[in-house]
Amino acid sequence: MARVDGDGLAEAFLREPRRYTSRQVADLAGVPLYRARRFWRALGFPNVASDAVEFTDSDVEALKTLLGMVSSGVYDEEHVLLMARSLGRATARLAESQAELGAEALDQAGVPLAERPRAWRRRAELVVPDLARLLVYAWQRQLAAAAGRIADQDMSSVRLSVGFADLVAFTRLSRQITATELARLVDTFEGRSADIVTSSGGRVVKTLGDSVLFVADKAGVAAEIAVRLSQIHARGRDLPELRVGLAAGPVIWRMGDVFGTTVNLASRLTALALPGTILADPELAGELEGDRAFRLRAVDRLSVRGLGELVPFTVMPAEAT
Repeated sequence: MARVDGDGLAEAFLREPRRYTSRQVADLAGVPLYRARRFWRALGFPNVASDAVEFTDSDVEALKTLLGMVSSGVYDEEHVLLMARSLGRATARLAESQAELGAEALDQAGVPLAERPRAWRRRAELVVPDLARLLVYAWQRQLAAAAGRIADQDMSSVRLSVGFADLVAFTRLSRQITATELARLVDTFEGRSADIVTSSGGRVVKTLGDSVLFVADKAGVAAEIAVRLSQIHARGRDLPELRVGLAAGPVIWRMGDVFGTTVNLASRLTALALPGTILADPELAGELEGDRAFRLRAVDRLSVRGLGELVPFTVMPAEAT
Protein backbone atom coordinates (compact mmCIF):
# COMPACT_ATOMS: atom_id res chain seq x y z
CA MET A 1 0.00 0.00 0.00
CA ALA A 2 3.00 2.31 0.02
CA ARG A 3 2.56 5.35 -2.18
CA VAL A 4 4.05 4.56 -5.60
CA ASP A 5 4.87 8.13 -6.59
CA GLY A 6 3.49 11.63 -6.54
CA ASP A 7 2.14 11.84 -10.09
CA GLY A 8 -1.09 9.91 -9.73
CA LEU A 9 0.15 6.54 -10.93
CA ALA A 10 -1.31 4.60 -8.00
CA GLU A 11 -4.66 6.38 -8.33
CA ALA A 12 -4.75 5.41 -12.01
CA PHE A 13 -4.79 1.74 -11.03
CA LEU A 14 -6.89 2.15 -7.89
CA ARG A 15 -9.33 4.26 -9.95
CA GLU A 16 -10.22 6.42 -6.97
CA PRO A 17 -8.39 8.94 -4.76
CA ARG A 18 -6.64 8.03 -1.53
CA ARG A 19 -8.27 10.06 1.23
CA TYR A 20 -8.07 8.13 4.54
CA THR A 21 -5.45 7.12 7.06
CA SER A 22 -5.44 3.57 8.42
CA ARG A 23 -6.87 4.83 11.69
CA GLN A 24 -9.73 6.58 9.87
CA VAL A 25 -10.52 3.41 7.92
CA ALA A 26 -10.62 1.39 11.14
CA ASP A 27 -12.88 3.99 12.74
CA LEU A 28 -15.25 3.98 9.76
CA ALA A 29 -15.43 0.19 9.94
CA GLY A 30 -15.96 0.31 13.70
CA VAL A 31 -12.96 -1.77 14.77
CA PRO A 32 -9.67 -1.10 16.58
CA LEU A 33 -6.71 -0.35 14.35
CA TYR A 34 -4.86 -3.51 15.40
CA ARG A 35 -7.75 -5.66 14.17
CA ALA A 36 -8.02 -3.81 10.86
CA ARG A 37 -4.30 -4.29 10.32
CA ARG A 38 -4.66 -8.01 10.96
CA PHE A 39 -7.04 -8.27 8.01
CA TRP A 40 -4.82 -6.09 5.79
CA ARG A 41 -1.75 -8.20 6.56
CA ALA A 42 -3.74 -11.32 5.71
CA LEU A 43 -4.47 -9.79 2.31
CA GLY A 44 -0.73 -9.21 1.87
CA PHE A 45 -0.60 -5.48 2.64
CA PRO A 46 2.05 -4.23 5.08
CA ASN A 47 1.32 -1.87 7.95
CA VAL A 48 1.66 1.81 7.07
CA ALA A 49 2.09 4.78 9.37
CA SER A 50 -1.19 5.56 11.11
CA ASP A 51 -1.13 9.16 9.80
CA ALA A 52 -0.32 8.28 6.17
CA VAL A 53 -3.16 9.01 3.73
CA GLU A 54 -3.07 5.79 1.71
CA PHE A 55 -6.61 4.40 1.74
CA THR A 56 -9.67 4.78 -0.47
CA ASP A 57 -13.40 4.24 -0.13
CA SER A 58 -12.88 0.73 -1.48
CA ASP A 59 -10.53 -0.04 1.41
CA VAL A 60 -13.28 0.91 3.82
CA GLU A 61 -15.82 -1.26 2.00
CA ALA A 62 -13.42 -4.21 1.81
CA LEU A 63 -12.77 -4.09 5.55
CA LYS A 64 -16.50 -3.83 6.27
CA THR A 65 -17.11 -6.82 3.98
CA LEU A 66 -14.57 -8.97 5.81
CA LEU A 67 -15.98 -7.99 9.17
CA GLY A 68 -19.52 -8.58 7.94
CA MET A 69 -18.67 -12.14 6.95
CA VAL A 70 -17.59 -12.73 10.54
CA SER A 71 -20.52 -10.97 12.23
CA SER A 72 -23.08 -12.72 10.00
CA GLY A 73 -21.74 -16.11 11.02
CA VAL A 74 -20.92 -17.16 7.45
CA TYR A 75 -17.32 -17.76 8.61
CA ASP A 76 -15.51 -17.39 11.89
CA GLU A 77 -12.65 -14.89 11.99
CA GLU A 78 -9.90 -17.47 11.54
CA HIS A 79 -11.53 -18.79 8.38
CA VAL A 80 -11.95 -15.27 7.03
CA LEU A 81 -8.25 -14.66 7.66
CA LEU A 82 -7.36 -17.90 5.87
CA MET A 83 -9.53 -16.89 2.93
CA ALA A 84 -7.94 -13.43 2.89
CA ARG A 85 -4.44 -14.93 2.85
CA SER A 86 -5.36 -17.20 -0.04
CA LEU A 87 -6.87 -14.27 -1.94
CA GLY A 88 -3.86 -12.09 -1.20
CA ARG A 89 -1.37 -14.69 -2.44
CA ALA A 90 -3.30 -15.40 -5.61
CA THR A 91 -3.89 -11.77 -6.55
CA ALA A 92 -0.33 -10.73 -5.67
CA ARG A 93 1.07 -13.26 -8.12
CA LEU A 94 -1.50 -12.26 -10.71
CA ALA A 95 -0.71 -8.56 -10.29
CA GLU A 96 3.04 -9.15 -10.54
CA SER A 97 2.66 -11.11 -13.76
CA GLN A 98 0.35 -8.50 -15.30
CA ALA A 99 2.70 -5.67 -14.33
CA GLU A 100 5.62 -7.57 -15.89
CA LEU A 101 3.66 -8.04 -19.11
CA GLY A 102 2.83 -4.34 -19.11
CA ALA A 103 6.49 -3.43 -18.65
CA GLU A 104 7.47 -5.75 -21.50
CA ALA A 105 4.89 -4.10 -23.75
CA LEU A 106 6.31 -0.66 -22.95
CA ASP A 107 9.85 -1.92 -23.59
CA GLN A 108 8.84 -3.33 -26.96
CA ALA A 109 7.14 -0.05 -27.82
CA GLY A 110 10.39 1.80 -27.02
CA VAL A 111 8.87 4.05 -24.34
CA PRO A 112 11.73 5.90 -22.56
CA LEU A 113 11.96 5.51 -18.78
CA ALA A 114 11.22 9.21 -18.26
CA GLU A 115 7.85 8.75 -19.99
CA ARG A 116 6.90 5.51 -18.24
CA PRO A 117 4.63 7.02 -15.51
CA ARG A 118 2.45 8.75 -18.11
CA ALA A 119 2.39 5.60 -20.26
CA TRP A 120 1.45 3.48 -17.25
CA ARG A 121 -1.45 5.82 -16.45
CA ARG A 122 -2.75 5.52 -20.01
CA ARG A 123 -2.36 1.77 -19.83
CA ALA A 124 -4.29 1.60 -16.55
CA GLU A 125 -7.21 3.46 -18.10
CA LEU A 126 -7.27 0.95 -20.95
CA VAL A 127 -6.75 -2.38 -19.21
CA VAL A 128 -7.96 -2.17 -15.59
CA PRO A 129 -11.72 -2.30 -16.33
CA ASP A 130 -11.33 -5.27 -18.68
CA LEU A 131 -8.97 -7.12 -16.34
CA ALA A 132 -11.35 -6.57 -13.42
CA ARG A 133 -14.22 -8.12 -15.37
CA LEU A 134 -12.07 -11.06 -16.50
CA LEU A 135 -10.83 -11.65 -12.95
CA VAL A 136 -14.35 -11.91 -11.56
CA TYR A 137 -15.46 -14.08 -14.50
CA ALA A 138 -12.54 -16.53 -14.16
CA TRP A 139 -12.91 -16.69 -10.37
CA GLN A 140 -16.64 -17.43 -10.54
CA ARG A 141 -16.08 -20.16 -13.12
CA GLN A 142 -13.30 -21.73 -11.05
CA LEU A 143 -15.38 -21.49 -7.87
CA ALA A 144 -18.34 -23.19 -9.56
CA ALA A 145 -16.09 -26.02 -10.74
CA ALA A 146 -14.41 -26.43 -7.34
CA ALA A 147 -17.70 -26.37 -5.45
CA GLY A 148 -19.12 -28.98 -7.81
CA ARG A 149 -16.17 -31.29 -7.15
CA ILE A 150 -16.30 -31.10 -3.37
CA ALA A 151 -19.98 -30.50 -2.64
CA ASP A 152 -20.56 -34.11 -1.55
CA GLN A 153 -16.98 -35.02 -0.71
CA ASP A 154 -15.47 -35.76 2.69
CA MET A 155 -12.55 -33.34 2.64
CA SER A 156 -10.76 -35.27 5.37
CA SER A 157 -10.26 -38.26 3.06
CA VAL A 158 -9.89 -37.04 -0.51
CA ARG A 159 -8.30 -39.63 -2.79
CA LEU A 160 -6.50 -38.43 -5.91
CA SER A 161 -3.81 -39.32 -8.37
CA VAL A 162 -0.91 -36.90 -8.02
CA GLY A 163 1.71 -36.08 -10.64
CA PHE A 164 4.95 -34.17 -10.32
CA ALA A 165 6.81 -33.29 -13.54
CA ASP A 166 10.31 -31.87 -13.43
CA LEU A 167 12.70 -30.46 -16.06
CA VAL A 168 16.00 -32.36 -16.02
CA ALA A 169 19.21 -30.41 -15.30
CA PHE A 170 17.33 -27.12 -15.13
CA THR A 171 19.73 -25.53 -12.63
CA ARG A 172 22.74 -26.21 -14.84
CA LEU A 173 20.93 -24.99 -17.93
CA SER A 174 19.84 -21.78 -16.18
CA ARG A 175 23.51 -20.86 -15.75
CA GLN A 176 24.21 -21.32 -19.46
CA ILE A 177 21.50 -19.15 -21.01
CA THR A 178 20.50 -15.50 -20.75
CA ALA A 179 17.81 -14.22 -18.42
CA THR A 180 15.54 -13.57 -21.41
CA GLU A 181 16.03 -17.11 -22.70
CA LEU A 182 15.38 -18.51 -19.22
CA ALA A 183 12.15 -16.54 -18.88
CA ARG A 184 11.02 -17.74 -22.31
CA LEU A 185 11.81 -21.35 -21.37
CA VAL A 186 9.81 -21.14 -18.14
CA ASP A 187 6.88 -19.46 -19.90
CA THR A 188 6.86 -22.17 -22.56
CA PHE A 189 7.06 -24.98 -20.02
CA GLU A 190 4.31 -23.59 -17.80
CA GLY A 191 2.05 -22.81 -20.77
CA ARG A 192 2.41 -26.21 -22.39
CA SER A 193 2.05 -28.03 -19.09
CA ALA A 194 -1.12 -26.15 -18.13
CA ASP A 195 -2.64 -26.77 -21.56
CA ILE A 196 -1.93 -30.52 -21.45
CA VAL A 197 -3.08 -30.97 -17.84
CA THR A 198 -6.37 -29.11 -18.25
CA SER A 199 -7.21 -30.49 -21.70
CA SER A 200 -6.69 -34.03 -20.36
CA GLY A 201 -9.05 -33.49 -17.43
CA GLY A 202 -6.55 -32.83 -14.66
CA ARG A 203 -5.90 -29.75 -12.55
CA VAL A 204 -2.70 -27.79 -12.10
CA VAL A 205 -2.04 -27.23 -8.40
CA LYS A 206 1.06 -25.08 -8.83
CA THR A 207 4.13 -24.49 -10.98
CA LEU A 208 7.61 -23.84 -9.61
CA GLY A 209 9.48 -22.65 -12.68
CA ASP A 210 11.09 -25.97 -13.57
CA SER A 211 8.31 -28.25 -12.30
CA VAL A 212 4.55 -28.64 -12.20
CA LEU A 213 2.35 -30.36 -9.64
CA PHE A 214 -0.99 -31.65 -10.93
CA VAL A 215 -3.82 -33.88 -9.72
CA ALA A 216 -6.50 -35.99 -11.36
CA ASP A 217 -9.49 -37.89 -10.07
CA LYS A 218 -8.45 -41.08 -11.91
CA ALA A 219 -5.13 -42.84 -12.39
CA GLY A 220 -5.69 -43.14 -16.14
CA VAL A 221 -6.06 -39.38 -16.49
CA ALA A 222 -2.87 -38.75 -14.51
CA ALA A 223 -0.99 -41.29 -16.62
CA GLU A 224 -2.28 -39.75 -19.86
CA ILE A 225 -1.08 -36.33 -18.70
CA ALA A 226 2.34 -37.74 -17.84
CA VAL A 227 2.65 -39.45 -21.22
CA ARG A 228 1.60 -36.36 -23.16
CA LEU A 229 4.01 -34.17 -21.20
CA SER A 230 6.86 -36.60 -21.82
CA GLN A 231 6.08 -36.93 -25.52
CA ILE A 232 5.99 -33.21 -26.21
CA HIS A 233 9.33 -32.77 -24.46
CA ALA A 234 10.88 -35.69 -26.33
CA ARG A 235 9.83 -34.19 -29.67
CA GLY A 236 10.77 -30.59 -28.99
CA ARG A 237 14.17 -28.95 -29.18
CA ASP A 238 13.26 -25.91 -27.13
CA LEU A 239 12.82 -27.68 -23.78
CA PRO A 240 15.00 -30.03 -21.70
CA GLU A 241 14.01 -33.61 -21.03
CA LEU A 242 11.27 -34.27 -18.53
CA ARG A 243 10.82 -36.84 -15.77
CA VAL A 244 7.53 -37.54 -14.02
CA GLY A 245 6.52 -39.17 -10.74
CA LEU A 246 2.98 -40.46 -10.13
CA ALA A 247 1.29 -41.66 -6.95
CA ALA A 248 -2.28 -42.40 -5.88
CA GLY A 249 -3.83 -42.19 -2.46
CA PRO A 250 -5.30 -39.86 0.15
CA VAL A 251 -4.32 -36.19 0.02
CA ILE A 252 -5.01 -33.16 2.15
CA TRP A 253 -6.47 -30.15 0.34
CA ARG A 254 -5.74 -26.85 2.06
CA MET A 255 -6.18 -23.37 0.62
CA GLY A 256 -5.75 -24.53 -2.97
CA ASP A 257 -2.69 -26.70 -2.28
CA VAL A 258 -2.26 -30.42 -1.64
CA PHE A 259 -0.23 -32.12 1.07
CA GLY A 260 0.43 -35.53 2.52
CA THR A 261 2.32 -38.74 1.93
CA THR A 262 0.90 -39.24 -1.58
CA VAL A 263 2.20 -35.85 -2.70
CA ASN A 264 5.59 -36.48 -1.09
CA LEU A 265 5.82 -39.86 -2.79
CA ALA A 266 5.10 -38.40 -6.23
CA SER A 267 7.83 -35.81 -5.65
CA ARG A 268 10.35 -38.44 -4.45
CA LEU A 269 9.63 -40.69 -7.42
CA THR A 270 10.24 -37.79 -9.78
CA ALA A 271 13.70 -37.31 -8.29
CA LEU A 272 14.40 -41.04 -8.77
CA ALA A 273 13.06 -41.25 -12.34
CA LEU A 274 15.48 -41.33 -15.26
CA PRO A 275 15.26 -38.48 -17.80
CA GLY A 276 12.39 -39.03 -20.19
CA THR A 277 10.64 -41.62 -18.02
CA ILE A 278 7.49 -41.85 -15.87
CA LEU A 279 7.74 -43.61 -12.52
CA ALA A 280 4.57 -44.63 -10.66
CA ASP A 281 4.01 -46.01 -7.19
CA PRO A 282 2.51 -49.53 -6.85
CA GLU A 283 -0.92 -48.19 -5.91
CA LEU A 284 -1.34 -46.04 -9.01
CA ALA A 285 0.17 -48.81 -11.16
CA GLY A 286 -2.40 -51.21 -9.72
CA GLU A 287 -5.21 -48.89 -10.79
CA LEU A 288 -3.79 -48.88 -14.33
CA GLU A 289 -3.85 -52.69 -14.56
CA GLY A 290 -6.09 -53.66 -17.45
CA ASP A 291 -5.96 -50.21 -19.03
CA ARG A 292 -4.93 -50.96 -22.62
CA ALA A 293 -3.64 -47.44 -23.15
CA PHE A 294 -0.55 -48.07 -21.03
CA ARG A 295 2.22 -50.60 -20.46
CA LEU A 296 3.76 -51.08 -17.02
CA ARG A 297 7.17 -52.46 -16.13
CA ALA A 298 8.36 -53.07 -12.59
CA VAL A 299 11.79 -51.70 -11.76
CA ASP A 300 14.25 -52.69 -9.04
CA ARG A 301 13.23 -52.05 -5.46
CA LEU A 302 14.09 -48.46 -4.52
CA SER A 303 14.62 -46.75 -1.21
CA VAL A 304 12.43 -43.65 -1.13
CA ARG A 305 13.74 -41.04 1.29
CA GLY A 306 11.49 -40.78 4.32
CA LEU A 307 9.00 -43.32 2.96
CA GLY A 308 10.84 -46.65 3.01
CA GLU A 309 11.32 -49.15 0.19
CA LEU A 310 8.95 -49.95 -2.65
CA VAL A 311 8.89 -51.40 -6.14
CA PRO A 312 7.72 -48.68 -8.54
CA PHE A 313 6.69 -49.12 -12.16
CA THR A 314 7.63 -47.28 -15.31
CA VAL A 315 4.58 -46.15 -17.27
CA MET A 316 4.68 -46.12 -21.08
CA PRO A 317 2.04 -45.66 -23.76
CA ALA A 318 0.81 -48.96 -25.14
CA GLU A 319 2.11 -48.16 -28.63
CA ALA A 320 5.68 -47.67 -27.35
CA THR A 321 8.08 -50.42 -28.27
